[in-house]
Amino acid sequence: QVRLVESGGGLVQAEGSLRLSCLVSGSTLSINVAAWYRQAPGKQRELVAMDNKVDSMNYLDSVKGRFTISKDNGKNIVYLQMNNLKPEDTAVYYCYARGIYGLGRMFDSWGQGTQVTVSS
Repeated sequence: QVRLVESGGGLVQAEGSLRLSCLVSGSTLSINVAAWYRQAPGKQRELVAMDNKVDSMNYLDSVKGRFTISKDNGKNIVYLQMNNLKPEDTAVYYCYARGIYGLGRMFDSWGQGTQVTVSS
């Protein structure tokens, strides 16, 4: 089973920064899509950033220029660097990955989520 574990969330003041990490673990992996989503109370889960490995990275309009998705391909860690945070960024952030593992099997997995709270 492919497991995703997020870390790095917490409480930060507006204009501050956080870096979220997502460790993707399992047998031999090939990640085709890595993404970060977030969900605030009373709102739908929304895509924040995505790296599809082939095309250019995609970002939610409201985070463009502030957030950056990146990967350590050797360690299968996906990062979300968040700068100039705003109170409206407050949400539970979820890591998502899709790809191939083991003997050519597909995976499509979510992390457990990490809380990010931005105070004014």
